[in-house]
Amino acid sequence: MHIGKLSTLVILLLAGLFSCIPNKKVIYYQNLEGNSSIPDGDLIPYQIPEYRIQFNDILDIQIQTVEDILEKGFNSRVQMEANQAIFGQIAQSGGDIYYMNGFTVDKNGFIRMPLMGEVKVVDMTLDDIREKLENDLKAYVTTEIYVRVKLGGIRFSTIGEFRRPGKYVVLQDRLTIYEAIAQAGDLTTIAKRDEILLVRQYPEGTRLHRINLNDRQIIQTPYYFIQPNDQIYAEPMKVRELGVGENTAQTLLLVFSAITAVALVANLFVN
Repeated sequence: MHIGKLSTLVILLLAGLFSCIPNKKVIYYQNLEGNSSIPDGDLIPYQIPEYRIQFNDILDIQIQTVEDILEKGFNSRVQMEANQAIFGQIAQSGGDIYYMNGFTVDKNGFIRMPLMGEVKVVDMTLDDIREKLENDLKAYVTTEIYVRVKLGGIRFSTIGEFRRPGKYVVLQDRLTIYEAIAQAGDLTTIAKRDEILLVRQYPEGTRLHRINLNDRQIIQTPYYFIQPNDQIYAEPMKVRELGVGENTAQTLLLVFSAITAVALVANLFVN
């Protein structure tokens, strides 16, 4: 009877101790075994594929004539300050800044603009769209025009083992996957960093890619930079199924709680 109780307690203790998550599973940018080492300080070339516009993208398009530039300058300081104040309020409330005043690409790959009507932009680069608009607008404007075309922010979603999962809009032209993860409050301790699922949209459809965030070789892949409409899914480790703690302190607390519970039950049987 006593030997059986002691064996149970020992098994619980060992299970708790060996269920702690090792550091190598949560450290980013490692030189993993089997891969060529990338020393600190080495220059790592990027693989940045030229982004082509897709369904559901939002474009920020500004058009100025010579008269507009002479009257207001390239950028109106008053208008810029007003926009920054409005954008800041919308961003803090979790809204999409360009949803109301940007040009959304519909399911057929078109945007709708004044004078020109529907303009097909899907599978085009930003430079392609700028050149097309400049040429098409010549039919309506006799003076020189200035056209600026930018993405209305980078939209992405984080799902699963993130501290703040959700949908985000970042007003940048480029965003690394680590910056996107930081935006969502980082991954939880029990997230599978070596098996992140990246769901990426392409003009012809959607593809799923597996990514290892522990490996610094990711910098040399096309998945280092986030693209608009990316979804990042982080699966939990087995420790969630086992119900043990995320770190040593939590695990020991659970083990001691289990030992205490077993001791109380054993005490009842003895008495």
